[in-house]
Amino acid sequence: MKLDILAIGAHPDDVELGCGATIAKEVAQGKKVGIIDLTRGELGTRGTAQTRDVEAKEAAKILGVTIRENLAFADGFYANDKWHQLELIKKIRKYQPDMVICNAIDDRHIDHGKGSKLASDACFLSGLIKIETSIAEGVQQEPWRPKHVYHYIQWKNLEPDIAVDVTGYIDVKMASVLAYKTQFYDASSKEPETPISSKNFTDSIIYRARDLGRLIGTEYAEGFTVERYPAVDSLFDLK
Repeated sequence: MKLDILAIGAHPDDVELGCGATIAKEVAQGKKVGIIDLTRGELGTRGTAQTRDVEAKEAAKILGVTIRENLAFADGFYANDKWHQLELIKKIRKYQPDMVICNAIDDRHIDHGKGSKLASDACFLSGLIKIETSIAEGVQQEPWRPKHVYHYIQWKNLEPDIAVDVTGYIDVKMASVLAYKTQFYDASSKEPETPISSKNFTDSIIYRARDLGRLIGTEYAEGFTVERYPAVDSLFDLK
């Protein structure tokens, strides 16, 4: 199955928080989008790996993505090394995405920057013909390198290189985020508080998108950083 976009997150809920509205918009426009979570988020203070599994499935349904897989790397302890790169390369070659969207290049959680570099390196290595991978015994995969690699923005207010107008899709994003009931604000929860479980954090998802939308002249927007110069055919392609 070939995908137009493969979104990669270190933890279940990273993709929803970082680019959920962009994904919802692309799905609505007919694009095939998939999500790969690197870990099950088992070190998270609230909830369990099992509850995150259920929540991730519900969030994927809300966004309308074609596939969602979890590589079950060790939360907090996975590395950007050959073994982890090869496991991700297998998925990139399996789904042959034209575009990969992945974690923030720098962030509060150590897994985010690490996941960003792992995904970026795997995208490059996936295009090398002398790296051999197989999905089953005797079934070799063909090399594949995505045309575009973009990084969403997470906890830190990184300066975006591009902004996507997501007006009309913020409600879908919020529904997908709040599918992670154990992770975010719940006045009745008895679980320990975390930086993302406050009402302020939940509210910030909206006001950050609204503020970036203000800056580009729309109601809501999501920002991304790029690895190379974005190119257009004409200056008139820019809004």
